[in-house]
Amino acid sequence: MSVKKAIHHIDNELTRTLNDYYSWLDVHSDLLRFRPKVGWSIEQILEHVTLTNYFLLILIRKGKKKALDLAIPINLDHAVSNYVYNLGELDLIDKHKSFVWIRPEHMEPIGDKSISEIKSLMEEQINECKEILKELPNGEGILFQTTMTVINLGKIDVYQYIYFLCQHAKRHISQMERVRDEFSNFKIAE
Repeated sequence: MSVKKAIHHIDNELTRTLNDYYSWLDVHSDLLRFRPKVGWSIEQILEHVTLTNYFLLILIRKGKKKALDLAIPINLDHAVSNYVYNLGELDLIDKHKSFVWIRPEHMEPIGDKSISEIKSLMEEQINECKEILKELPNGEGILFQTTMTVINLGKIDVYQYIYFLCQHAKRHISQMERVRDEFSNFKIAE
């Protein structure tokens, strides 16, 4: 996959993910706050996604700056021509319960944000990722890598971090679907 194709693919995934989240941000408050037998409510899941995005964006911003700094003194064309994009390795991230990973405590929802605040945050975060892609249009994002400990991914570049953010958000859609299904069964049983 070329740099341009990878950037285009990631940008499309960001758009699709945000669009998918809009329907979850507008569900009825009973469903939004319903606590399943195991796990978080949809409201808590939404908050968790924005918390995780917040911390991933710290790394993405730093990576963008370092990648742009590194792009100045080197031959970017040479680096890009030898780079192999492996976004496929990150596709596993979007499947809920596909691997075991204990999230850090600072990514646990605490219930201090309204749904409208969560919606605004989600839009800002996804749009910031899209802007970062625009700032790294020629493959600069491959020049800086940071270690990702989730499922031992190792060192991944700025583009892969953005794709990871997107895949993480998609992962929780299936979790919210299960909460919705449990809620529906609970309502039928009433």
